[in-house]
Amino acid sequence: MNKQIDLNCDVGESYGAYRIGADDALMPWITSANIACGYHAGDPLVMDETVRLAVRHGVAIGAHPGFPDLLGFGRRAMQLAPDEVENDVLYQVGALAAFARAAGVELAHVKPHGALYNVAAREVETARAIVRGVARAGSDLILVGLAGSALVEAAREAGLIVASEGFADRIYNPDGTLRSRRLPGALLESPAAAAEQALRIARDGTVTSHTGEEISLHVDTICIHGDTPAAVEIAQAIRQKLAQAGIEVAPLGSFVRR
Repeated sequence: MNKQIDLNCDVGESYGAYRIGADDALMPWITSANIACGYHAGDPLVMDETVRLAVRHGVAIGAHPGFPDLLGFGRRAMQLAPDEVENDVLYQVGALAAFARAAGVELAHVKPHGALYNVAAREVETARAIVRGVARAGSDLILVGLAGSALVEAAREAGLIVASEGFADRIYNPDGTLRSRRLPGALLESPAAAAEQALRIARDGTVTSHTGEEISLHVDTICIHGDTPAAVEIAQAIRQKLAQAGIEVAPLGSFVRR
């Protein structure tokens, strides 16, 4: 059983006049914030506001780089060359790092978003390109990736600090990848069900796939998606479940090491 676990959330995904997520209500319940960097969502005003919001709540700040796909919210795979991926990641991480420093803090981690995350979970060249971009941005940054994925392995090979991630509000495939959002039943929208999945991941190191197989996985952090309709209620339910089980929720930097 994990004695400590991080609870992260994808936030800062509003853009201009379009508001997505309930970041103000979510911040008190999480320990790490993955903030969009302007490619799949977010803009300079939103980035600044979200960084300052996280600082006020003592939440660790991470960059959430994605494919340059505002129209598709970064959830469509793009055919980019490895050097494009590397420099797109470096560009986005650098942008958010500037806002963090202006607010008096440093970035703690980097977690790719959406399709970029999923492609890197299985494609080694994309994973290595992300790793190179993160390494150039800062050798002390924690790289967050899907437990058991090519991204986690590539980061370890490169000597980066790595955090393996599980998901409270997503359904798994039997191979440990996430069920595509294009398919029915890809999301767990019930706070009770999401909290139970989070507890099983943290306490037992297991999760059940949509076909019924039990998957073993060790994770350092559990994700909630900020754009899930019941995200705040899910976060509250998870915190309650973990507390009842005696599992401490803490930011990655307090317990994840090389």
